[in-house]
Amino acid sequence: MDKGQWQQRGEGHRQRLRDKFLEQGIDAFTDSEIIELLLTFGTPRSDCKEAARAALERFKTLPAVLDAAPAQLQQVKGIGPKNIFALQFIQGVARRYLRQRIVGRQYVHSSRAVADYLIHSMRGLEHEVLTVVFLDAAHAIIDSAVVAQGTVTVNTVYPRELVKAALARNASALVIAHNHPSGSLAPSRQDEELTRSLHLICSFMHINLLDHLIIGSGEEVYSFADQGIMARIREDCRCILERNG
Repeated sequence: MDKGQWQQRGEGHRQRLRDKFLEQGIDAFTDSEIIELLLTFGTPRSDCKEAARAALERFKTLPAVLDAAPAQLQQVKGIGPKNIFALQFIQGVARRYLRQRIVGRQYVHSSRAVADYLIHSMRGLEHEVLTVVFLDAAHAIIDSAVVAQGTVTVNTVYPRELVKAALARNASALVIAHNHPSGSLAPSRQDEELTRSLHLICSFMHINLLDHLIIGSGEEVYSFADQGIMARIREDCRCILERNG
C-alpha cells in the first residue's frame, strides 16, 4: 500500500468515527476511540489508533489520560506536542463549560453539577488547591475561584484573602473544596481545623460557610455537611461567638 492509499484509508477510518459520533453519540465510543479521535485533532493526517491504545494502557482510564501532564504524555509513543495541545484544549473547554454551567443555579438543586465541576477541575492535580464557590443570599452560585495552592492547612490558607474575594462578589455564603492528591476522601484533623477556623472567621463577616468538600481520585466527593461535621463545627462556633459576644 503506497502513502496515498494509506492516507486515504486513514481518513476513511477517521470519517467513520466522526459519523459514528453524529449518529450514535459519545456512548457508542470506547475510551480508546475517544482518545484516538482527540489525538487526530492535533495531527489530522496521522494514524492515532496505536497511540491512543498505548496512552490508555499506560494511564488506565480516560480521565487519567486527560489529566496527565505533558511530560508524561510525551513518553507515549506516537503522542507529540500537537496531540498534547488537542488533549489539553478539550480538557480546558470541558472545565470552562462545567464552571460556567453552574453560575446562576441554586446550589441546593445543583450540588451534583458543582461536584462534577470540582471533580473535573481538581482531580488528578499533583498539588493541593483550595477552590471556593461563592453564593448569594438565596444560595444561587455567583462564581468560583482557586484561592490557595500548595498544602492546604490552617497555616497556609489566608482567611483575609478568602473574605476579600467573597466581599468583592457580594457573596453571602460559601462552599469550599480541596483535593487530596493521594486520592483518599478521608478528611484529616487539619482539614477539620481549617474548616472550623474559616467558619468562625466567615461568621464574624456574616458569611455562611455551608460545606467543605474533599475531592479524591474517583467520581465521588466527601461532604462535611453530609457527614454531620458542619453541624458540629457550626455549634462550636456559635458557642465561641456567644462567649465573646
